Amino acid sequence: MSANPADSVAPQPRQAMLFGDPLEGLNEDETGYRGPVACSAAGITYRQLDYWARTGLLQPSVRAARGSGSQRLYSFRDILVLKVVKKLLDAGVSLQQVRQAVTQLGNRGIDDLASITLMSDGASVYECTSSDEVIDLLQGGQGVFGIAVGRVWREVEGSLAELPVERRDEDDTVIDDLAERRRRRHRSVS
Repeated sequence: MSANPADSVAPQPRQAMLFGDPLEGLNEDETGYRGPVACSAAGITYRQLDYWARTGLLQPSVRAARGSGSQRLYSFRDILVLKVVKKLLDAGVSLQQVRQAVTQLGNRGIDDLASITLMSDGASVYECTSSDEVIDLLQGGQGVFGIAVGRVWREVEGSLAELPVERRDEDDTVIDDLAERRRRRHRSVS
């Protein structure tokens, strides 16, 4: 998937959000977003999310489903990849190529993702980490469209800033913010 790995450059630092970063300080191993929140932020249906999880395209990294009624929890990174998957599929890229792209993105560090541009000719997906790689692909006639993952990152950050985040307890149960506030209020009244 890489256009030219020899020409890769050091990743650029991620630009912070205009009014502070509401996602900063979240521990990705302990916090996550339920399916409906992930769907809203990624712009997909719950049916798509469920299908992609069941077929192994993208498993939630915070917490997988464990039987009927259990809740999957998706990390910020998971939601970012979900949104990229949607963009690739909407552009007509085959599911096989999307799966390869997801595997490659999964091998990258979270901070590396912001510096990647995915280019495609409709049949193959190429990973570019520099403007020179993008230009080389375009000059070779290979790139028809591109997805700047850094831009998708900012879209997902903006969406998640308004949506509830949840954390895992020591025994792997999910505690959402609203339920926790209700429990505290009920205890203080009793």
